[in-house]
Amino acid sequence: MPAIALAPGLYWVGAIDWNMRDFHGYATPRGTTYNAYLVVDKKIALVDTVMAPFGQEMLDRVRQVVDPAKIDYVVVNHLEMDHSGCLPYVMEVARNATVITSQRFGEQAMEATFHARWNLKPVKEGDSINLGQRTLQFLPIPMLHWPDSMATYIPEQNVLLPNDAFGQHLASSQRFDDEIGLEMVMSEATTYYAEIVMPYGDVVLRTLKKLGDLNIKLIGPSHGIVWRSHVKDIIEAYAAWGRGQTKPRVVVVYDTMWGSTERMARALVEGTTSEGVDTMLFSLKASHRTEIIKEVLEARVLAVGTPTLNNGMFPTVADFLCFLKGLKPKGKIGLAFGSYGWAGGGTRAVKNELQQAGLQVMEEELSVKYVPDGEVLGRCFETGRALARRAREG
Repeated sequence: MPAIALAPGLYWVGAIDWNMRDFHGYATPRGTTYNAYLVVDKKIALVDTVMAPFGQEMLDRVRQVVDPAKIDYVVVNHLEMDHSGCLPYVMEVARNATVITSQRFGEQAMEATFHARWNLKPVKEGDSINLGQRTLQFLPIPMLHWPDSMATYIPEQNVLLPNDAFGQHLASSQRFDDEIGLEMVMSEATTYYAEIVMPYGDVVLRTLKKLGDLNIKLIGPSHGIVWRSHVKDIIEAYAAWGRGQTKPRVVVVYDTMWGSTERMARALVEGTTSEGVDTMLFSLKASHRTEIIKEVLEARVLAVGTPTLNNGMFPTVADFLCFLKGLKPKGKIGLAFGSYGWAGGGTRAVKNELQQAGLQVMEEELSVKYVPDGEVLGRCFETGRALARRAREG
């Protein structure tokens, strides 16, 4: 695939990872891209690079436009290795280039990662460099999603290159949102936000406020496609997610040993759906946590069920709740339920984990010894109805 012109003097020169299926433990069934952007003017800048195994692929695309040795600046918006892994290789070719990174945290990460003696230029809020007809302005966005994170803005073309913000794990031969279809792109953007950006909602809102004065017409994230026709849509979605805005939806997640917890889960769902509330049921045996967390992002209610194993949660449930706690979801109501044999403890452990994750957990614990009978399943049904009402009330 050739370098792709995004705007006059601006080219996508990144790499496509068609076979990536696991990214930091997140499922990526559609692969991903590592986006790098070449800005060609009187001076030449490369904004972000790619993962080390794709360095040659990126430089081959750069060569289709300019000689990489002529690169004057390499902007490192974020030091994580999927964006900077091939930086040493780039600097072997562009020996006279200046490496630009964020002040303090970028400097520290650069030194700790590469231990190199490159010409380094740390930048802070408001700093810029002039390339000729274009300017690169630097906007630190710390904790979106690392302390060193920053965005690069080209005001003359209203182009924002925000690294991980607004990204999606989506490998495609197309480069623009309007070439694929909004539904697919937004679906992957939702998953990406849920798994990577969700803990930083307050940072997202501060960043959007900072970006509000910019007339952004094109967004080039570090993963996935480039936003040009639906810039407003993705910014509005980030604003809603950053606020923790939820929908009247119930998500029920469970695992089961001998079927008792599953019967309880299905009875809960019968109750929620009887109230006409959007409900999703996930078995942790059948669904990856990536698929589930995407739906949890906008759900108002989350119910988690477990069988008891060794006086605690089932391992798959513990894994899911560990993941959930790290994401710090906002504005959600929780319910713990489950079953046990000679001794309990699993349901109580789930309740504690949901509370630690920041959910407003219902006092009722649905816990049954051995196999639920009609009376217990009736309680589950009525609890499901109550969950549906809570979901509608907000």
